Amino acid sequence: MTMVQLLYELTDATVSDSFKECSQFLYMRTPPAGIQGTDLKRICQRYGDEPRYATLYHCSRRLPMYSAYTFKKSDGQRRIDTPWMYEPQLVSLEKSGNMQMLPPSDKTDPSLEKSQALLEDYVDAVAYERGTLNPDQHQADSQDKAATYTLTNVVPQVGDFKEGSWAAYIDRVRRRLNNFCQGVAYVVTGVTVSGVTIRRGGQDRMAVPKHLWSAYCCPRYDRNSPYEVRYMFPSYGAYGPNEIVGHHVEEVPLKTLENFLQNQIAMERNVNIFLRGCISENTFKRKKRKKK
Repeated sequence: MTMVQLLYELTDATVSDSFKECSQFLYMRTPPAGIQGTDLKRICQRYGDEPRYATLYHCSRRLPMYSAYTFKKSDGQRRIDTPWMYEPQLVSLEKSGNMQMLPPSDKTDPSLEKSQALLEDYVDAVAYERGTLNPDQHQADSQDKAATYTLTNVVPQVGDFKEGSWAAYIDRVRRRLNNFCQGVAYVVTGVTVSGVTIRRGGQDRMAVPKHLWSAYCCPRYDRNSPYEVRYMFPSYGAYGPNEIVGHHVEEVPLKTLENFLQNQIAMERNVNIFLRGCISENTFKRKKRKKK
C-alpha cells in the first residue's frame, strides 16, 4: 500500500481509487469498464453524511467522465434555489467527505481552483450552461436532489441541447422507468471529449464534451408493458452531440452505445457500461420455473 492509499484509509476518504463506499449505485456493484485515464478520481458523492451517487472525475480536464446513480420514481420537479457545491476532498485528503457550498469568488482557495471547476469558469462561456449528469429530476428525496448540485456532477452543455432534446430524453426515461421498472434502476450518464476547452485567465479550465450519453439497467420490469417500450428493457442507451445545431438524441441498444463509445474513446479495452450487459431477472425467473 502506498502512502497516498494509506492516507485514504486513515481519513475514511470518499475520493479514492475505488467506489467501495458507494458501490450500491453500480449494477452488481461493478463500475463501467473501459473508460480509462491517468488523472481520474473516483468520488463517492456525499451529502448530509450519506453517499448519494458515484462520479468518475477527470481532474486535469475538470470534468466528470460519468456519474452513476440509482433512479428514484419522481414527478420530475426541479429543486429550486439550491446552492452550488464542490468536492472538498479533491482539494485535500484532510477535508470533509461531504460536498460543501462554494465560497464567494474573492475567497476561493487556490487549491480549490486548481482541483476542480468553479462557477467563474462559466461566466464568459456564453454558449454553455451547467448540465448535470445525475439530474435532480431522476431523484425523489429532497436531499438526493440537492446532492446533484455539485460542480463535480456538471459538464459544459450547449444551452439549446440541454433545454431541448436532452431535457426531453431525461423526462422520457423518467416516465418510462416510473411506469415500467419494477425494481432498482441503475443509470450511468457520461461524456466523450474532444480537444475543445473553456479558458479563463489565459488558461485551459474545462474540457467541453463532444457528446453526452446515458444508459439504464432495470433487471426487473413489467413484462406486460406495451411493445413500444418492452424492447427497451432491461437496458437501453442514448447519445447526442453537444452542439448548437443537430443535437438530436439517438436512443439505441446498450451494445450499440458501447460500440459507439469504444470508437470515440479509442481504447484497446472494450467498453462495458453494465456487467454482462445487464441481466434480466425476468428471464432468470422463467428459466428457474422451467427446471422445476
